[in-house]
Amino acid sequence: MEQSKIQNLKSKIKMLHPKILNKEKAALVIVDFQEAFRSPINDFAQIASRISIAVRGFQILNLPIIITEQYPKGLGKTAEEILFSLPPEFEFVEKSAFSSCGASLFMEKLRAANATQIVLCGLETHVCVNQTAHDLMNETFEVHILTDCVSSRFTHDKEIALRKMQMNGVVPSTVEMALFELMRDAKHEQFKEIQNLIK
Repeated sequence: MEQSKIQNLKSKIKMLHPKILNKEKAALVIVDFQEAFRSPINDFAQIASRISIAVRGFQILNLPIIITEQYPKGLGKTAEEILFSLPPEFEFVEKSAFSSCGASLFMEKLRAANATQIVLCGLETHVCVNQTAHDLMNETFEVHILTDCVSSRFTHDKEIALRKMQMNGVVPSTVEMALFELMRDAKHEQFKEIQNLIK
C-alpha cells in the first residue's frame, strides 16, 4: 500500500507543468532587503511583512532560504520584520557585487540546496534583483519573481525591471501563488498552517 502511494505521488510530480513550482526543486532567495531602504522606499513595511510570510511558509514546508546583504556596514542588516521570522543562527551572505551570483558563498549555498527553481524577491528591483535574476537564468536556474515582494525607490524603475525580467524568461508570481503551487493539494500536511499564515 505504501509503495502505491509513493508511485502515485511520483506520477503526480511528473504531471507538473515545468513552470509550476515544485517542492523538490525550490529555494527562496531574498536579495538585500535592508534597513537603509526603509525611508526611501514607500511600501517597505508592507513588503517586509509579505517577505516574512514567505520566509515562514518556506520554513513550514522545510525548504531552503538564502538571504543576501549588500554592504551591511553601510546599508544595515536585513529588515527586522524578516529577522523575527528567522532562527538566531541564520547565516546571511554578505556581498559587494550587485548580482547575488557575484558572491561565492551565495553560489555555494545554492548548490548545497540542490535547487533548480529560485523564488526571488528583495531590493532594488531594477538593480540587484534584476541582475541576480538574469545571472541565475544564465546559470540555468528557473526564476520565479514574487512581484508583491520587490520594490524600487521609483515606480518606473520597478515596472521596467519586472518587464525586462519577464521578457527574458522570469516567471511572475506572488507569495500566495508560490506557496499554493508548492503544496498543490488541500490534503497537504501543512495546508492548514499555510492557510492560517496567509489569512
